[in-house]
Amino acid sequence: MNDMRIVERLVETQGNKISARAVQVHYGTSHAIKDVDVDILDKTVTAFIGPSGCGKSTFLRCLNRMNDTIAACKVTGKITLDGEDIYDARVDPVQLRAKVGMVFQKPNPFPKSIYDNVAYGPKIHGLTRSKAELDEIVESCLRKAALWNEVKDRLTAPGTGLSGGQQQRLCIARAIATSPEVLLMDEPCSALDPIATAQVEELIDELRDQFSVVIVTHSMQQAARVSQRTAFFHLGNLVEYGETGQIFTNPRDPRTESYISGRIG
Repeated sequence: MNDMRIVERLVETQGNKISARAVQVHYGTSHAIKDVDVDILDKTVTAFIGPSGCGKSTFLRCLNRMNDTIAACKVTGKITLDGEDIYDARVDPVQLRAKVGMVFQKPNPFPKSIYDNVAYGPKIHGLTRSKAELDEIVESCLRKAALWNEVKDRLTAPGTGLSGGQQQRLCIARAIATSPEVLLMDEPCSALDPIATAQVEELIDELRDQFSVVIVTHSMQQAARVSQRTAFFHLGNLVEYGETGQIFTNPRDPRTESYISGRIG
C-alpha cells in the first residue's frame, strides 16, 4: 500500500468510535441482521431508522451485548470499540455496559430514590472513594440531564414518582453516571409527550459534546432534528448510511427514497 493510501485510510478511520464488520444476528432460525458493516463516529449523534421489525433495535443491542441475555440469539461478525473486539472472550459484558450505556424506550427508573438511581452505577463499579465524590457525580449527571433544578430539593424522593419525561431524563442521568463513552438510546421519546420529547431532544444535542450517541427512532423528523449521521435499515439489511442531510434529501438507494417518501414502512 503506498503512502497516499495509508494517509487516506488513517483519515477514514481516526474518527470511528465503533466499527462493525459482517455482523449477522440469528434468533433461532430467524435471520434478523444480515451482514452489516458500519462505522459509528465519536462525538456524533447517529440515528437508526427504518420500518418496525427491520432490525434497528436488534443491531443497537449488539453494540453493548444486550443480546447476550437472549438464549436463542446468536451474533457473528466483529464489532470493535476503540479498536477492541467487544465480543472477545476476555471482555466482561458488565464492564462493557459501563462504557456503552443504554436508555430504553419506556422510562425504567429503579424503585429507589432519585439520588440512588444515579449513584447506583458508580457505587457498583467502585468509581468513587467518598460520599462527597458520589454527591458530586449525582449532581453533575442530573445537571447534564437537565434535571437538577427540578429535583435538587427532593433527592430522597422515589424516582418512580417523577413525570414520564423526568423519569426518562433520570434514566439518562443514570446511564451517564458511569462515565460511558457511548450512549445507546432505543426510541427514548416514544412514550413521552411533545414537550418532554423536545426536552430530551435538546439534551441529546448537548450530550454529543461528550459522548458518541446512537439513537433508534421511529420518527424520521426526530432523526432529522437530532442526528448528524443516519443509517436506514430494511428487512435486516443496512441499506444506506451517510450524513443525515444527504440521506433525507438525496438518498442513493431507491428503498431509502421509498421509505423517506412514505411509500414503504
